[in-house]
Amino acid sequence: MEPGIAGPEGKSAMPVHARRFDAAPFSTSLKLISLGATAILVAMMLLAPRAVVHQDTQLLARAITWVLVLGPPLMIGGALLFMVRGYELEPGALLVRRLLWATRIPLAGFERAWHDPQAMRGSKRLFGNSGLFSITGVFRNAPLGTYRAFVTNPGEAVVIRLASRSVVVSPAQSRSFIAALEARDAAG
Repeated sequence: MEPGIAGPEGKSAMPVHARRFDAAPFSTSLKLISLGATAILVAMMLLAPRAVVHQDTQLLARAITWVLVLGPPLMIGGALLFMVRGYELEPGALLVRRLLWATRIPLAGFERAWHDPQAMRGSKRLFGNSGLFSITGVFRNAPLGTYRAFVTNPGEAVVIRLASRSVVVSPAQSRSFIAALEARDAAG
């Protein structure tokens, strides 16, 4: 539904000034990494009690067992919470929709935005997640320098250049997202 269009009760579905965009579908590599990592973590959780010796006197072995049993679901749950569901442009900010909340990225100092399927090539992760349900965090590469990423499909990457930093996102409709971002900047 387009912003400002009335819903079934005659109320606007979202404010006229906001635009929502779905995240691009997971890339094949993100699907494979997420599936493989989840399978390994679940296998660790299920096999850990059998692999570690259980004796009351071996406190370290019991502690390792608990870490291997509780760690994987916590890792999977944490990654799911931080996955990227979509994006919302509002006056002065980009909201990155997560599972239960949105991360607000101020757009002060907006310079330009462009679609670049190679934007993340050669990137080194400085902090974050490189493939368990999303690619999020702080990364660095030669063309962009240090940047924040909120990506589900690097092939659909859109680079947002701000005065002091860059942000990489992957909306499903990159052209519409860029046009809305530039229109928002022209209006503001």
